[in-house]
Amino acid sequence: MKEIINVCIVGCGRIAILNYLGYKDHPHARVLAVCDLNEERARAFAAETGAEKVYTRYDDMLNDPEIDAVELLVPHHLHCEMTVRACRAGKHVSVQKPMAMSLKECDRMIQAAKDADVLLKVYENFVFYPPMVEAKRLLDTGEIGEPLSIRLKMNAGSNRHGWSVDPATWAWRMQEELSGGGELIFDDGNHKFSLARYFLGEPETVFAFVGHTMMEGTENSYYDKSAGKLVQFYEDAPSVITWRYKDSQRFGVFDITYSKDLEVNTDYYACDERVEITGSKGVIWVTRCTGKMLQTPTLSVYRDGKTVNYEAMRDDWADSFIDSTRDFIDAIQNGRPPVLTGEAGREVLKFSLAALRSGRENRPVTMDEMED
Repeated sequence: MKEIINVCIVGCGRIAILNYLGYKDHPHARVLAVCDLNEERARAFAAETGAEKVYTRYDDMLNDPEIDAVELLVPHHLHCEMTVRACRAGKHVSVQKPMAMSLKECDRMIQAAKDADVLLKVYENFVFYPPMVEAKRLLDTGEIGEPLSIRLKMNAGSNRHGWSVDPATWAWRMQEELSGGGELIFDDGNHKFSLARYFLGEPETVFAFVGHTMMEGTENSYYDKSAGKLVQFYEDAPSVITWRYKDSQRFGVFDITYSKDLEVNTDYYACDERVEITGSKGVIWVTRCTGKMLQTPTLSVYRDGKTVNYEAMRDDWADSFIDSTRDFIDAIQNGRPPVLTGEAGREVLKFSLAALRSGRENRPVTMDEMED
């Protein structure tokens, strides 16, 4: 067991500060270096985190023998290649969700980690959100009886008080050759597909209605120099995704809405999530995550005619990042698999790809046919 794990955060954009929190003051890990093509941004983030080294070239960082692991916070189309190169350099890898652009890319990443005998973790934080973890415990101990269904709601809107994000840094998410799919289904939706598997298991068949809504305002656009035109952002909403779980009569629904005039109460991105799990004896509700539209306890359980609210929980969205990062550190130190392995990340990606195919082809899609 190595006493101190030296990490490099690759990609110093807006989300990086949350990925840093799990390393901050950790007794067995530290952010030794940061890496970003934008040197000014990299140096500013290094100053904020106390990182001793700054890189603008990825290969230079990979050649640093002091670095044990990398935290990849880069656009989706770069995940596979950068992961493979890090594995070959002998670095453990935590790669941001979604894992890759295709199942073939996932397979390359998984094999590269095996060949190099390094750990590969797909960074997913929602399954580490403390109210979700407690909800899972309650579900597994039979608090609401036999699980029957799950309903996930995501509401995107406007954001006056949370994070401000430069449209130029967001532009790649509007280009499917770089992002792999829409922001709300393929990107953010990865969180919800992870939760769906986390709570009730593997899906068997998926059916999706996928909408498309243009976003208004100059803050929701960018100028594409190569094309010589202004490109407006869009949301892949309203959308509804349904699925049946494998070998069961359990069902799930993921309802996605974009409300352009809805101000979301949040300290982060302009979206809010709610989860409802129904069982044979009761119901579990989890609220908030990114936003806090409902000013209620983040975890409530209804059973035997009574509602029990779970108060005083760690329920800031940042807490889920801290615990996810700590899982990565502990997995490296103790030689165990992370909670979300490359193989598990591949299954989550397959889930989202099935939803996208269903939306395009307007038909139910089985998970098995995604392997064809």
